[in-house]
Amino acid sequence: MGKNFTPHRIAFYIGIIVIWQIISMAGVWPDNIFPSPYEVAEDLAYSAADGSLFYGIATSMWRLAIGLTIAISGGVILGIFMARVEVINQTVGSLVLGLQSIPSIAWVPLAILWFGLTDGGIIFVTAIGAIFAVTINTYTGVKNIDPHYIEAARNMGAKGSQLITAVLIPAAFPYMISGFKQGWAFAWRGVIGAELLFSFLGLGFLLNAGRSLNDVSQVISIMIVIMVIGLVIDSVVFKKLENKVMSRWGLR
Repeated sequence: MGKNFTPHRIAFYIGIIVIWQIISMAGVWPDNIFPSPYEVAEDLAYSAADGSLFYGIATSMWRLAIGLTIAISGGVILGIFMARVEVINQTVGSLVLGLQSIPSIAWVPLAILWFGLTDGGIIFVTAIGAIFAVTINTYTGVKNIDPHYIEAARNMGAKGSQLITAVLIPAAFPYMISGFKQGWAFAWRGVIGAELLFSFLGLGFLLNAGRSLNDVSQVISIMIVIMVIGLVIDSVVFKKLENKVMSRWGLR
């Protein structure tokens, strides 16, 4: 985590804030269009003080956790089957490639029709946006396993679920981590996008509330929160996990 706060990076972000403040003070655009950093920070502090910010973060993260868990579980299972059963690869595999090209937000109308304006619809959009990235990376990982490892495991008596849990998943894990990381990014975008369109809670809702009130400071402050959460999770969770896996497999 410490590597993420190097002097150069800190100086870079301070520079952005200074330039932002200078432009704001120059009056190029009115405050209701281009608020100053102070106004955005003030709005953020107000949201934190009344609890709406933390409640929004907790709600979005809860939906994300459920959706991403579903996506990872389903994606790993589907990816393994695609890699091990050629018929499934030729049929379901082509469908997965096609569905991956659909943006998460495009699933929102279907989610509303199927689930209504509920958490279930948001979780559906979150899961469907992430599952295909996990599937494809799991498939690639299993396909790239040296066949001699699998044969050696079979000769030692491994078969069925034991072969999957003891050989296939550990050997494919470096690829799967990449899939989890991509899936997290897609899921995070999906949950915010879905909340923006039909949620009454969460960070997406706070974004939409700022738009409805013509409060640009709130919109920008929530966007910053969304970005910071993304950076923190990537650094604290996935970067550390990725480093451990790479070291374990001797890849760095």
